[in-house]
Amino acid sequence: MATNLIQADVSRIKYTNAGSAIAANDVVIVENLVCVALVDIATNATGDLATSGVWELPKVTAANITAGQMVMWDVSVGKFDDSLAAPATGDVTDNCVAWEDAGTSATTVKVAINVPVGTVA
Repeated sequence: MATNLIQADVSRIKYTNAGSAIAANDVVIVENLVCVALVDIATNATGDLATSGVWELPKVTAANITAGQMVMWDVSVGKFDDSLAAPATGDVTDNCVAWEDAGTSATTVKVAINVPVGTVA
């Protein structure tokens, strides 16, 4: 099975899927965590989710993202958006950072998930 993991020490949690089938490498939101499915998880089945790492994941095409920029998971489109986007209900913010630049023609972005982020004074 191919994976989109770029690098990192991957931490895992068990997840029981009460919704639609989940494919390996899909983003799954668990409370405030942005997770990535490590395996396919059928409805009512349990599988592992990664809670850390750098992953190549879908992004909003119009977003111009630079390395180190905070990005948010836009739940309505199922993609990462840049820090200029206004969050809506269900979006996850303040815990994911772009690992490299991804311009407006890119359909994916490398993202470090669930990382503490510093503030520049």
